[in-house]
Amino acid sequence: MPRIVKHSRSVITALALVLVSAGALATMATADQSVEPVRCEIRATPQGGMVSLEALAHADRNVSGTYSFHVESAGRSGGTNIEQGGAFSAAPGKPATLGAVTLDAKGAVFDARLKVTVDGKSIGCAERVGGAT
Repeated sequence: MPRIVKHSRSVITALALVLVSAGALATMATADQSVEPVRCEIRATPQGGMVSLEALAHADRNVSGTYSFHVESAGRSGGTNIEQGGAFSAAPGKPATLGAVTLDAKGAVFDARLKVTVDGKSIGCAERVGGAT
């Protein structure tokens, strides 16, 4: 009988270690599936005959990452192709301005794309502005 109890204890101990490890992995996987800590926004503000495009990151916690802001346009006076990017840090409660451009809005259509990468995960947003004279 003591031999069976000893064997059972070994099996129970091994099983407990497996379950604890599996529980830890499940907890880590759940943490990775949480809502993204960052949201992106492209804010368009008309200013006379111009339009200002501002790339913003909103954070639910302190974060650091990289961004890429791309603006293309076509209008009567030609086209525009602007690339901005780099590193950024953001904190809760105050949007981080990542990049900004001010362009002539007369008859032009602007396609703006923003890509934000934090903790190896990327999110993006896009905005189409303009078309009126």
